[in-house]
Amino acid sequence: MAVEITRWGILYCPKTGLSNTRKRWEKIETVLKERGIVYDMVQSETAESVERLITMFVNNGYKTIVVVGGDSALNDAVNCLMKEEKQVRDGIALGVIPNGVMNDFARFWDFKENNLEQTVDWLRQRRVRKIDLGCIRYLNKNQERCHRYFLNCINIGMTADIMNLRRQTRRLFGSRTLSFLTSLFVMLFHRMEYKMKLRINSDTINRRVMTVCIGSGPGYGQTPNAVPYNGMLDVSVVYHPEVVQLIEGLWLLVTGRFLNHRSVHPYRTQEIFVDEARKALVGIDGRLMKTPVGAYRINVEKEVINFLIPV
Repeated sequence: MAVEITRWGILYCPKTGLSNTRKRWEKIETVLKERGIVYDMVQSETAESVERLITMFVNNGYKTIVVVGGDSALNDAVNCLMKEEKQVRDGIALGVIPNGVMNDFARFWDFKENNLEQTVDWLRQRRVRKIDLGCIRYLNKNQERCHRYFLNCINIGMTADIMNLRRQTRRLFGSRTLSFLTSLFVMLFHRMEYKMKLRINSDTINRRVMTVCIGSGPGYGQTPNAVPYNGMLDVSVVYHPEVVQLIEGLWLLVTGRFLNHRSVHPYRTQEIFVDEARKALVGIDGRLMKTPVGAYRINVEKEVINFLIPV
């Protein structure tokens, strides 16, 4: 039996490795009750359970689904929604209360983890905007055709490695800033290059590359001008800089001027072909994915998800 149209389905994704998850939910619960929000909450334990629970909300007729989580949880949610027929998906609005190791996509919309009251006030206004998703299409090790959607970005090469390290150090230190600085320090001694062949618009890049970021969103500072509603992907290709240039690049990344670095080559496109990226890890919305076998393609799907944005 379908639920009433105003009832929210809330998926609570606790931060991995932290012991105060119950206190975090109690704070959220207090704000929801103060504002008279009618909701049902379920808690996920794994990435696989996110898709199962989102499907449960959809099948039971929830029209507002709010993910309390970070970029990876949102990624799981949109991939689940994209399995639904367009008619079903168009009747559902997805929202976020940031609660992840990385909340880059929520931060793009100015949703802040430490301002629950404002976030809930914005969500209950139900201002909906259709947003784009990026999509990677590839073959797995069994030569099966696969695809995966992303809200924020795909990283190929060094940054995928660093994003994974950052998640691990965040769990260890509990501090976003400390984990970021630790990851940057390790990066100084862990520089790598990867033989890549990329086709972007009319350009072919066939050389050793340090990292590539393909962003439908801000890409953790590497595609700072990307927006998830213009039907385009921003691409930053970073060649291997010298040590001094690398330190300069890290500073520009922290200060939001990453594209000003001489080793960064920016593009804007609807599609990118990765013909070769030998031994390069691939990260999608901050989580490592199994490295595709052979060539793969990344494109943008225009206006496919209803997302709740600030008023």
